[in-house]
Amino acid sequence: MEQLYAILACIILGGLAVFQVALVAGAPIGRFAWGGNYRVLPQKLRVGSVVSIVLYGVFGYTALAKAGLVPVLISEGFTEVFMWVLTAYFTLGVAMNAISRSKPERFVMTPVALLLAVLFLLLSLG
Repeated sequence: MEQLYAILACIILGGLAVFQVALVAGAPIGRFAWGGNYRVLPQKLRVGSVVSIVLYGVFGYTALAKAGLVPVLISEGFTEVFMWVLTAYFTLGVAMNAISRSKPERFVMTPVALLLAVLFLLLSLG
């Protein structure tokens, strides 16, 4: 089951990466991200989206490494601890998205963060 959880997490993270690429490119979907204050993101937040894309790649690789689908890069112990850190990060993301002033962000991104939190929890426990 760990492999399935990792693959599902990577699919979601990939979708989020595509979403962030669209934000960087100036798509008018900013209401779904970064607090929902902008329809089109300003330059500063676009840089944040680029950083998010890179982080999603790291998160996905970590999930795949935990499931044994790719080689562990640093150590198994580090991967175990980092998985718990990511579980906490996505759990915090649930809360942050749930209190967003932006309705679109609340209703779309809260469930996405919850699903990632659950998947990373299941991987961490495995």
